[in-house]
Amino acid sequence: MEERLIRFIAALRAGGVRISLAESADAFRAVEDLGVQDREAFRLSLRATLVKDANGIPVFEELFPIFFDQAGDPPMSDLTQDMSAEEAQMLAEALRNFSEQLRRMMEKLLRGEKLSDQELKQLGQMVGLNRADDMRYKEWMARRMMRALRFDEVRDALREMMQLLAQMGMSKERIEQLRQLLRGNQQSLQEQINQFAGRQIAENMAERPPESGVEELMDMPFGALSDRDMDRLRREVGKLANRLRSRIALRQKRAKTGQLDAKGTIRANLKHAGVPIDIKHRDHRLKPKLVVICDISTSMRYCSELMLSLVYALQDLVTKTHAFAFNDHLEYISPDFVGQQAKEAINQVLIRMPPGHYSTDLGYSLEMFARDYADTIDARTTLIMVGDGRNNHRDPRLDIFQQMARRSRRTIWINPEPPMLWGTGDSDMLKYAPHCANVVVAATLSELTEAIDDLLVQ
Repeated sequence: MEERLIRFIAALRAGGVRISLAESADAFRAVEDLGVQDREAFRLSLRATLVKDANGIPVFEELFPIFFDQAGDPPMSDLTQDMSAEEAQMLAEALRNFSEQLRRMMEKLLRGEKLSDQELKQLGQMVGLNRADDMRYKEWMARRMMRALRFDEVRDALREMMQLLAQMGMSKERIEQLRQLLRGNQQSLQEQINQFAGRQIAENMAERPPESGVEELMDMPFGALSDRDMDRLRREVGKLANRLRSRIALRQKRAKTGQLDAKGTIRANLKHAGVPIDIKHRDHRLKPKLVVICDISTSMRYCSELMLSLVYALQDLVTKTHAFAFNDHLEYISPDFVGQQAKEAINQVLIRMPPGHYSTDLGYSLEMFARDYADTIDARTTLIMVGDGRNNHRDPRLDIFQQMARRSRRTIWINPEPPMLWGTGDSDMLKYAPHCANVVVAATLSELTEAIDDLLVQ
């Protein structure tokens, strides 16, 4: 109990409740005096000693049952137990009409099987739950886990299965009974996922180290950032963009006093009988046109989001930006940024394109780009790829990437992985790199900022 109470207090602090060492000691003394047998007295004693103002009560009430209620996962019913041999045969025939992945999930619901701890952990890692440390993301994370399970497709498949059973001659009463029991099992599975998401986020909050300064976060690898760290960095993007804008504008101003433009000087001084009164200098710093293609798989999500946030905050320095996101397919996402902050836009994209286990397919995404969006690249375009170059051993479609690089003014690849990992496992980075004008390693926001600074002034 002492260890659990310590973790509970740590989670409260992470949730924004200010708790001093003296107040923590008061909580331990209250538990020692009152005990834990009377749950309500136990809850009130902790709330009285740990929460100083009304703003902390919602956080306390949300976290208390997660740490101290021992209610298990919601029960589920095995629909196959009381089936006759004929009904079981009908069910087996109906299930054969669906893909193996859908069939496995449908059978799990029919037998009333809960997800194992291992399955829940794998799902959580797939959607980034292991890094979430803010309860505001609980429902969103749970929805992403259900989407990774193809929950909507399973629900549609179950409705189709009921129609097949009716066609095979199963009675309406029996089908309705199965429908009600299945609906209950689906709700129980959904609640199990919700509870797991809440427990995992609460544990992450309890384990969160003391907050680092923003300067330290700027140099922290993307893979080590928590959701709370990202919230702080998102607030820094506007300041970073303003500093970049000032720096770039100053360099462009200085550049105008660079190399003499002899022809321009002669033309400008014809009205002065050729006397060089008005000296002209070359200025090739035209506003670039950008095409940004971002990997939004779990490992790349933070890097891609911050990249897009900075690019869209600097739109006055570019002619046009066409933004694309890919995982197992590619989508044009520029419309998502119209009138929205980058975080909200990225969240919309992630809901439509949830990351899956080993689902990244850059080769197929390049095919989709070549088929539907090739005209966004021309001789003035800077093509920016943001990704780790990992393709799950699928065809990297180097032929298409080479054509895209050839059509563009220049191609920049931003990769958070160190060069020593390029070419290892399923990495195709060493194959893509020769077709790029520059490959930039950007594993932190500081490095990403420098990369954007360079590409906007060249």
